[in-house]
Amino acid sequence: MKHLKLLTNPLNDENPITVQVLGICSVLAVTVQMKPAIVMAVSVIVVTALSNLIISLLRATIPPRIRIIIQLVVIAFLVILVDQILKAFLYDVSKKLSVFVGLIITNCILMGRLEAFAMNNRPWESFLDGIGNGAGYGIILIALSTIRELFGSGSLLGYQVIPEGLYKLGYVDNGMMILPPMALITVGIMIWVQRGYNKKLIEK
Repeated sequence: MKHLKLLTNPLNDENPITVQVLGICSVLAVTVQMKPAIVMAVSVIVVTALSNLIISLLRATIPPRIRIIIQLVVIAFLVILVDQILKAFLYDVSKKLSVFVGLIITNCILMGRLEAFAMNNRPWESFLDGIGNGAGYGIILIALSTIRELFGSGSLLGYQVIPEGLYKLGYVDNGMMILPPMALITVGIMIWVQRGYNKKLIEK
């Protein structure tokens, strides 16, 4: 049960974006289209899970004074590895993500989980916590990119889904949806909706 909560709590009650309001910058930047958002989500899940695992394995040997430096080194190594894999196998997506993959290093979610969880818990639990928080981040990223691409470009994953006939009748894509301010407004609406139906969050 405890292990299941580590995976499921970050999807809703402890979501890193809509509840803890972490990692907002990348959410605004990479959600214009679904494909880059999905790749970014998977990248964060991998880095969060593996960095949690590695730091948990090393926690007994890490001197307290330099723990932040060691955490950053571990995250940077994993991010560089992910970035090189993307450039090798998904070069077009890698170009779209640009510097944002590299900025995973400074993502508050990763540092927060390493400090709050991995430094104090066993490897397996830390690994699951990393997957859960990465997935919580990824779900919001994918949901937001779906809304923005659908209403901003009329497509999903690059494929046109709004019928051409609808455009002939006068339908026009909402250009505002592909602008960063609209991403922030949409995230705000998602936070409002979640807090509106989740009694645990209302009580907080």
